[in-house]
Amino acid sequence: MLTDHPVNPLSSGIPFGVPHNPHRKRVSRLRPGSPLKRTQNCFFGVETWAELVWEGWEPGREYTKSLFLKSIRGKLQKLTFRPPASKFFSTPFPQTILLSPGTSYSLPVTFQPLEKCEYTDTIEFQGKEGTFHVSLRAVIPHHALDVPDTVMLPPCAAQHSSETSFLFRNSSKLQTGFRWFVDPPFQLSPETGQLKPGEECRVTVEFKPQQAVVYQTEACCAFGDDGESSCTVLLRGLSKYPYLQISSMGQEEGCKVLEFGSVAVGDSLERHFEILNLSTVSTTFSLSWLRRPTLMQSVFSCEVHEGEIAPNSVLKVSVCFSPLTVDSISVDYLSLTCPGAVSKDLLKVSGTCIGPIVSLNTSVLDFGCVEEGKEVTHNVQIMNSSAVLAYYQFDVDTGSHSVFSIDKPHGSLPGSSKLILRVKFRPFQAIAYHRTVTCLLLHREPLFLDLIGTCHSEQLKPAVLNPRHLSVYRMNLLRGLTCYPPDVLSALLDEHKLKLDNSGALLIQEIPAEGTDKSTLLFNPRSPLEEYFHVNSAPEAETQLDNASNPSRFPTPHVTVQPSELLFYDGPASKSVSITNHTKGKICLMWTHGAESPFSISPLSCELGPLKKTAFRVTYSPNQQNVFHAAHLECFAFYKVLRDHRNVEDRTLCPPWCLTIRASGHSFQPGKEHFIPNFSLQHPKVVFPALKQVSYRSILLQNTGDLPLIFRLDPEECPSVCVLPPSGLVSPGSHQILTFRCTPSLDHPASIPLALHLNASPKHTQVLNVVAVAEKLSMSVEGDGNLFFQPTAVGSRSERTLRVKNMSRVSVEFKWRLCGTDQSVLTVLPDTDTLQPNESKVQKWSFAPIEEMMYNMKPSLTFWPVQTPQCKKFRLTIKAVGLASKGSLQAEHPVIDLGEVLVGSCKSFDVPLLNDSPCAVSYCLTTDTVAGLPEDMTQDPLVLEMENISGTIPADCRLSLRCSVKPTRRAHYCWTISYHILNASGSIGHEQPQSVCHVQAEGVYPTLEVMDARSCGSVEGLSKLQLWHLFNLDALNTHLRRDPSPSELTFRVPTRHSLQRCPSIFTSATLDFSFSAAPLGSDPSSVLLLFKNPGSIPVEWSFLLPEDQQIELEYWAESGDFSPSELHLMKIQDHRLFSVSPRSGKLLPGQQRTVQFTYRHDFVGIDRLPVLLKLSHGREILMNFIGVTVDRERRYIYLSSNRHIFSPVAIGGFSPPKQVFELYNGGAFPLRYHIDTTPLEELMEENFSHPVLQCLNPGGEVEPGHTALVEWIFSPLEAKTYTVDVPIHVVEGDSMFVTFEGQGFDERESKPIEIQDGCITVPCTQRIPIPGQVVFLSEERVCFGDIPVGSRSTRILFLTNVSHTDQALYKWNGTSTECQQTVKIHPESGRLAPEESVLCILTIQASDSPTFYQQDLICEITLVKKLAQYHKDLRKWEEETERQKYEFTITEKDLIQTNQLDKCTQEGAVFEQKTGTRKYKTLPPIRSSDQAESSPPERPSRAEQRAQQQTGQERRRRPEPPRPAVLHLGVTARSQSLMEYQTHFPTQFNTHYINRLFYYHISSWSRQPKLFQSGTGESCHCPADLPTLTPGPERDVITDVLTSLLQSLLDEPQFQQCLVEGDNEQVPYFTQLRPAPVLPTQTQPRSPAGNQSPVEMSNVASVTPAETYTGNCSTADKPKNEYDQESLKEVQEEIKMKVQESIRRLPEFCDLVEDILLNTLQNLVTEAFLGELVLTTRPRIIALPPSSSRKNSLGSNRQSRAGSNTNREQMRPLATSPSSYMSTQAIVSNLEPDQL
Repeated sequence: MLTDHPVNPLSSGIPFGVPHNPHRKRVSRLRPGSPLKRTQNCFFGVETWAELVWEGWEPGREYTKSLFLKSIRGKLQKLTFRPPASKFFSTPFPQTILLSPGTSYSLPVTFQPLEKCEYTDTIEFQGKEGTFHVSLRAVIPHHALDVPDTVMLPPCAAQHSSETSFLFRNSSKLQTGFRWFVDPPFQLSPETGQLKPGEECRVTVEFKPQQAVVYQTEACCAFGDDGESSCTVLLRGLSKYPYLQISSMGQEEGCKVLEFGSVAVGDSLERHFEILNLSTVSTTFSLSWLRRPTLMQSVFSCEVHEGEIAPNSVLKVSVCFSPLTVDSISVDYLSLTCPGAVSKDLLKVSGTCIGPIVSLNTSVLDFGCVEEGKEVTHNVQIMNSSAVLAYYQFDVDTGSHSVFSIDKPHGSLPGSSKLILRVKFRPFQAIAYHRTVTCLLLHREPLFLDLIGTCHSEQLKPAVLNPRHLSVYRMNLLRGLTCYPPDVLSALLDEHKLKLDNSGALLIQEIPAEGTDKSTLLFNPRSPLEEYFHVNSAPEAETQLDNASNPSRFPTPHVTVQPSELLFYDGPASKSVSITNHTKGKICLMWTHGAESPFSISPLSCELGPLKKTAFRVTYSPNQQNVFHAAHLECFAFYKVLRDHRNVEDRTLCPPWCLTIRASGHSFQPGKEHFIPNFSLQHPKVVFPALKQVSYRSILLQNTGDLPLIFRLDPEECPSVCVLPPSGLVSPGSHQILTFRCTPSLDHPASIPLALHLNASPKHTQVLNVVAVAEKLSMSVEGDGNLFFQPTAVGSRSERTLRVKNMSRVSVEFKWRLCGTDQSVLTVLPDTDTLQPNESKVQKWSFAPIEEMMYNMKPSLTFWPVQTPQCKKFRLTIKAVGLASKGSLQAEHPVIDLGEVLVGSCKSFDVPLLNDSPCAVSYCLTTDTVAGLPEDMTQDPLVLEMENISGTIPADCRLSLRCSVKPTRRAHYCWTISYHILNASGSIGHEQPQSVCHVQAEGVYPTLEVMDARSCGSVEGLSKLQLWHLFNLDALNTHLRRDPSPSELTFRVPTRHSLQRCPSIFTSATLDFSFSAAPLGSDPSSVLLLFKNPGSIPVEWSFLLPEDQQIELEYWAESGDFSPSELHLMKIQDHRLFSVSPRSGKLLPGQQRTVQFTYRHDFVGIDRLPVLLKLSHGREILMNFIGVTVDRERRYIYLSSNRHIFSPVAIGGFSPPKQVFELYNGGAFPLRYHIDTTPLEELMEENFSHPVLQCLNPGGEVEPGHTALVEWIFSPLEAKTYTVDVPIHVVEGDSMFVTFEGQGFDERESKPIEIQDGCITVPCTQRIPIPGQVVFLSEERVCFGDIPVGSRSTRILFLTNVSHTDQALYKWNGTSTECQQTVKIHPESGRLAPEESVLCILTIQASDSPTFYQQDLICEITLVKKLAQYHKDLRKWEEETERQKYEFTITEKDLIQTNQLDKCTQEGAVFEQKTGTRKYKTLPPIRSSDQAESSPPERPSRAEQRAQQQTGQERRRRPEPPRPAVLHLGVTARSQSLMEYQTHFPTQFNTHYINRLFYYHISSWSRQPKLFQSGTGESCHCPADLPTLTPGPERDVITDVLTSLLQSLLDEPQFQQCLVEGDNEQVPYFTQLRPAPVLPTQTQPRSPAGNQSPVEMSNVASVTPAETYTGNCSTADKPKNEYDQESLKEVQEEIKMKVQESIRRLPEFCDLVEDILLNTLQNLVTEAFLGELVLTTRPRIIALPPSSSRKNSLGSNRQSRAGSNTNREQMRPLATSPSSYMSTQAIVSNLEPDQL
């Protein structure tokens, strides 16, 4: 139940009802929200009212109030105030108010109103700490209510109600009326009323939600005189749907089950079930029984019909089961409903009624032969084998009217008990006795006990009966032979008309003796109840009932008595009784005389012939009055021949028949009140089964009083119902079992009243209700007989449930029948079952279509009663409709690419399966690996795993299939996910699988890649290419890209696993990290490597030193003996000679991280340290860190390897390329080296004096930290490998041997070596910034690839200053003389402003011989501010040095020295005293003069510096210039001869321009000093008057002069006019284009470039002047005819074309055009870089003006254009050509097309 203050779900912590906020909303008519209560505030230590309010005032009068000011501070306060501004409020004259601590001051304020309205004003107080105000307000009376802002209703269930209340008050001084308005689901009470001033009213709020939502409604209250004012209260309520659930032990399809089990009839069993309220709101419920059949009795009862359940609570409900009908199963249904709930719950209650199981130990009690007048007693045992109490009653006379008597004829038998009964036999006549005594059982069929005995006298000795005679008699009875007397049967036997069967029974002769089965029976045997009614009912009633059912069903009785019941309710009387003989023989009748009985019969015996009737007289003569009497009058009838055993044979012996008459009466006098009966009746309502067949029911009449009672049931009141016994007497404490017999009919009323008359008095009547209505069987099917299946895939199966209910009162057995065509697609389980009355069961229907169509099926339900299966069956037909369609599945994404997945890990993903078909699809998924994988991969464990590989997807639904991939190796995986549609049996059909999607995954290992490398410190002079080779970064990247071996995955993450100082290595990937060499004490060698994660998975990496892999041991476990290698390793780690920072990290995909490797030069020698690069779940690579520290006095050349391999060279070539070998000076001083060429000469001797390997510069000098390039030419003679050991000697240093190896190859068998951009693995751009670096190169390596000799190639680079504030100076230097001659960069130096970039043009001019170019340009960067600071410091140093020349200082310390030494001696003594060194100085080392000049000055040691600082005599040193930062630019190229290049690269030959003058000049100078060899191979003598132009200053001057002249001529208008007008003039020839002398004729092929040779050009040029002169002469003598003039013009045109062609073929002209075009392109790029030209702008077409306009425009704009060009020249810091800069715009505008 709800508590007093439940928690508010909308506002946590606030109880329902009015919120706990004490501030309530006050609403007034004039000004809402204006409280009248004064509050005290504290302002800067002064306590006073926040406002003064005047109420109840009248205009024209004066009202004064005092404003109290109190000081709560501990010091004196001074206040000044400003009086009110209006004239309606006034105060005394303003003065200073002094407030001592704790004192108060009263300030009077007077209010003088003039009219009825509100007034407001303020008084301002000014203190030392600030200003505060006090409000003055005069209000008039108005209506006002205090109402809460919000009222929270307790949460309740939908369609329920909850309520709360709130108070509101009339805060005004006026009587106020109110009226509330609110919308549903809220309701307020009271809605209207009147409130006196200050009166409160409680309003009840009722919340009745209809839906489960949050309700927020404002309740409006109109108040005032006419409701002119209003206020609102927010009502908030939460409604939720109730959810009740029945909890029971049993569960069935669609409902819970409460099973009672077996309960004894007449008993009651109570069981409980629970109702759970799973919601958070209290809810009401109702329990009701579902509709039963109309006349069905209710055996279940539930006292709880409705109630309320608190939230999250449980309610126990009891159900009682009281069964009435034995061996019946009762079923009923309880429905749980709740208002507002979205569903109902159903409870099925069922129980079985069991009855007693009673039996007798014998069915025949044989007393044998007894003498007349004697008595024999036998025992009979009655047993109850069940646990149910049994009531029994033997239908026998308890008095003296029977020869057989039982001591306990009635009683009860507890469960599992036994009772012994004593039966007495007292014969009175010498006859055979047989009586079948009926033992009536309540709710069970009766038992029969056959009592037989024979009485002999001295005169009569009848045949003795035994049990065999009874069995033979009963068989003869069914065969219809007992109606003949025994003598007749004996005669028939003798006549062979009858015979005996195997059991001794009689059988007609025509029937075989073996045929003793039921087919020989004429009648059917009676059931126990039928037999009971046959024996005790009247003949006419028996005949009527038998005829109603079946006339020939049972045999006719032999002897009948009528009436079978005698009632003497009118006092003493006598009545007649008739007995009829229906047999074919004469019988004897003998009545048993009862001594001292009020009933007497006369005569007691007689004989009766066949088919005769006789009468007897029964007289009732009671001995006393007011007594009830009852008796069973007994008469034995038997064939007369049975009186003497000599007259009958044993085989035809027939036992006698016992006839009984029930007689009852009383001796009450008329008018005498009869006894009031005390009785109990179980049960007053007798219900027969609703079948049209004979049925029996029994009830128990118990006499609970002390007096006997008599009862009577009049059969005439209800002819259709027969009751046995119809009358009788029940002794006190005893009982009577009444058995009802009836055949229900459709015409019977619903209830037949049957009066039970007690004690023969109309006052004591009990009405029995008999229900004997036959009903037609009725069954109901849910869905109004329609069964609709959801659309189903062909070959699949869909299921539906259908509930069938038995609506009749009898048990029904049913069977579903399907037609032949429907049986293949429609099935039902179970198809046969039994339904108890009012029971419903669920059948599961399956629809499995075989083709795509609409199925309309009509299954029929056949049902019949369980008790009569042979009767007519009923049928109910339903309609089943199913749609069959073809189902299919598809994935949302046809291809799912998982990307890269870590090998050994698991990656989960979802595959959305879509079912777009209108039917549900049952599927089974399979995976197939794409063919083409290696065989070893197919044997790997399962890589792709799927959950729910089989299932069902509803129509138009989406299912996420959870999959996981676990790659086992680095490979590309591809799977195809396919599906099979499951058939109706749930198995896979024969159809081919359909593809759903393809899943791709790349199994990868975590990997790293070195993207860049930088050096600083002592190795700053190494280029990036050298650094790349020293650290074997190509091999490192190769190792990182490979798969790890299984041994490398022994430890997937960094782990301490070794007990040794040098741990075991699990990888074969080993490489060297060489830090080169540096002098002792120099700066550490630092190398920065940029690692990048190129994959798509994170990678965790660690550099593990040996100490990181060693397990830390206790001190006692350490061994004290160390090997030299361990000591050396400990020394390196202890002094941290090698360091890695950071040593571990994690890189996300695409992320980069710079790692710094540092080697400290603290100890002389070679240091080695094994470092393991461990990638978690990946590779292990062992890196041997190698560092060399050289003594500062030692000359040392560092070689990364003692083996050098030249690039392979083809054999048979005439111009092998030059190759270089690097020598790095790792010492502190310059060194000279000399290469001994003796082994080379020996190699030449071995190869027929062919110079296989020759060194071009065997000697040289190397600066410290620099590299010398030794040029070699490897010219193999054979296709083999040449190896030679060459000694390299270092002056004043060590010598070393280097093994040079080269390989010759045949071009016909292998491809030539190519150098292209893609083959260079060293990155071209800088990715790692060095700390403090401000200038960056756009490219650090430039590869020109393969170029022909004599060609010139250019590249564009950019130098960028990224600093925002610093300027920088840059300067380019070549590392060698050849580099300076071959590679040029422009500009060579300059200044870079902040954030400025400069465009640099790199040019390589290939020499005449093939060469491998591997040059390194160094750009030195110096910050301007550092250089300025250096000059400033230098100037100060010079001034200080100049000052110290003339100044000295005398101190007292110098005067107290004991030894008067000079300054130098004093310094030495002090140094000796402080440091403890020797007294004498060490002499400097002996050096050569050049070494002494070039060696840097020695730095004093730290001890000397410390001593000088302590003595204060350290001299001021000369400032050193700032050390520039170094940028390396690597240039790589390979030049080849023209013929080889054209052969190997035919498509690229035309992309290079050959500087033929340079090439011819070099070729002729190197090979034939007096010959000029053309490009075609032809040789000619150079003329003496035409000097050759070689590249150099001379050619540059000539080029600049010619360029300037041409530019000036192009800018001159007169020259342009001459060019326009001189089209018809002859071509002029200048002296610089004079012909060359003719050489001897020599035939050679045309030049590869396609140009004419100089010889041909000179021949043409030599002929041209003569022809021109002739032409001119002929022009003077003009021919007279026009034909000669036209011929002359044609000749002139032809000569002009030849001259132009010869000019274009000249090398000088081609070089000039190449320079102009190169200059033009460079200028365009420069303008684009400066922003003057936008290369991406769409070209515009400009129409040129006429030539006259262009002349004027050119002349007028020449000056302005020249000025703009001058300004542009000043802005450009670059020059891209030896010639002067020329604007591209000027060139393009001034050149004509025909001039090119």
